[in-house]
Amino acid sequence: MAGGDMNLLKQAKLMRDRMDSLQKELKERIEEGTAGGGVVKVYVNGLREVMGVKIDPEAVDPEDVETLEDLVTAAVKNALERAKALEARETEKLTGGLGLPGLSF
Repeated sequence: MAGGDMNLLKQAKLMRDRMDSLQKELKERIEEGTAGGGVVKVYVNGLREVMGVKIDPEAVDPEDVETLEDLVTAAVKNALERAKALEARETEKLTGGLGLPGLSF
């Protein structure tokens, strides 16, 4: 293998190692999504896995379950958007803004 090819392989391995490390870090980072002024909170890690849901008893009305469902949906969407933005920021730091295809998780 030519020296340039070997250097390219080393760079690719280094980038893969950094991406693996980033995935581990994102798994530990938690974003909070809220709805209804904070009566519903959803916690999502940087890999967009839902880690938990908190619902203030004030949001629970047995006569109006639909509103609670809407609040949970909105909070999940908010948390996922925040987690996606976190991933984009951290990936940007890692790649230096190269915009490499296929580096989204």
